[in-house]
Amino acid sequence: MSQPIRIGAGVLTPAQVVAVARDGALIEIADEARGRIAETRSVIDGLAADPNPHYGVSTGFGALATTFIAPERRRQLQASLIRSHAAGTGAEVETEVVRALQLLRLQTLASGRTGVRPVVAETYAAMLNAGITPIVREYGSLGCSGDLAPLAHIALAAMGEGDVRVGDALIPASDALADAGIEPLVLEEKEGLALINGTDGMLGMLLLALHDLETLITTADVAAAMSVESQLGTDAVFAADLMALRPQDGQTVSASHIRAFLAGSPMVASHRGPEDGRVQDAYSLRCAPQVHGAARDTMTHAAMIASRELASVIDNPVVTVDGRIESNGNFHGAPVAAVLDFLAISVADVASVSERRTDRALDPARSHGLPPFLAHEVGVDSGLMIAQYAAAGIVSELKRLAVPASVDSIPSSAMQEDHVSMGWAAARKLRRAIDGLARVLAIEVITAARALDLRAPLEAGPATGAVRDLVRTVAAGPGPDRFLSPEMEAVTELVRSGAVARTALSSIIAKENS
Repeated sequence: MSQPIRIGAGVLTPAQVVAVARDGALIEIADEARGRIAETRSVIDGLAADPNPHYGVSTGFGALATTFIAPERRRQLQASLIRSHAAGTGAEVETEVVRALQLLRLQTLASGRTGVRPVVAETYAAMLNAGITPIVREYGSLGCSGDLAPLAHIALAAMGEGDVRVGDALIPASDALADAGIEPLVLEEKEGLALINGTDGMLGMLLLALHDLETLITTADVAAAMSVESQLGTDAVFAADLMALRPQDGQTVSASHIRAFLAGSPMVASHRGPEDGRVQDAYSLRCAPQVHGAARDTMTHAAMIASRELASVIDNPVVTVDGRIESNGNFHGAPVAAVLDFLAISVADVASVSERRTDRALDPARSHGLPPFLAHEVGVDSGLMIAQYAAAGIVSELKRLAVPASVDSIPSSAMQEDHVSMGWAAARKLRRAIDGLARVLAIEVITAARALDLRAPLEAGPATGAVRDLVRTVAAGPGPDRFLSPEMEAVTELVRSGAVARTALSSIIAKENS
């Protein structure tokens, strides 16, 4: 069994966040983090005893920041803050998102800059390890001051209120905590604010998205290679020296992938030379590295922003290293929201060019000898006609989802929070876009695999042939029309799980080692 991930010993890596959020990896709070938390809490205790008001410690919040709260009412103040802010509505948010949200808030608590007691951090860690997932709702966050409503739902469950999921079971939080031997939190001064002021939801979804896109953009390279090959396109345009004339990093990577996936292909070799009368392939084939590469470069930029945010301590007010308690605007989600929107644009673009390659394979005027719609008996069978409709419908939605959320702002909190990031909304639509991209790529892979089969006796290359064989484990080859939806779902799972990308890459490695 692997060692628990230590929280507070250093900055969490993206892989660690994914491991806890998606795979249920165990965590523990580092001893040095416990010491920092306790030390900073003593500062808050001192301010709580001060007759002068201090925001978040002895005052109300937001537009009520000038209202002094007597000591005997402060526990009620903290509980009221969480209950009122746990105002999400809509469908339940996915478990992996909630776990990422809670983990990233715990990392900030472990920084020792928020002023909570050690028991608060320990409770969050215990809930994660026990698999207790608070119910967080789809709508409620404006991305400023951070993801208030989603984080409040987490805190509410830690107080033993509201509902949670343990596995598939929906149960009261109080019962789940009792079953796990966890005492419900009774929040003290400053702790309510510390639990809800953060960009943790949008950051968690950004990290999960980047993890998934690493697989999907490589899969797009695989699908493009299969389409180029099966549509009798040329691999000459992907040459390294041509790519060097435009040294865009992402383009270089995608072109090298496509070259490698096409290497050794008898099908490509069959029409190489002056006897091939075509001058140029269509953009969707020829420019695949440029489009996919732009997405890769967008991911690189987004990963840089994510790494900075992972290293950040976000709370308001925050306790500085020298013991001051200071208000600030670090909770504003603008940096994260912008790259979430940027990624949604790239996702739509990659899906769009994939759908165009699929459409070319189905059109006898452009496919260079393939039957219409790759049908078995033209006129009786429809082949993959409606699979392309599905791809087109998804791409149309992805274009709508590419409209930025971060350019919108609706003032809130009596104009105290008069400019917001909408980063949570940007993250939610990116998740839907990534699901759509996986489905569009799956449809291209299904189409290209059938087209490769229909080119017999010409043979596919080692990498593309291996992917075609993988597809055949869940989807039959050419033949009379049949129920396509289950095959599309099965191949989508091969794409989403990384099996398509791994199969192609493994074939390259095997060839290099032979």
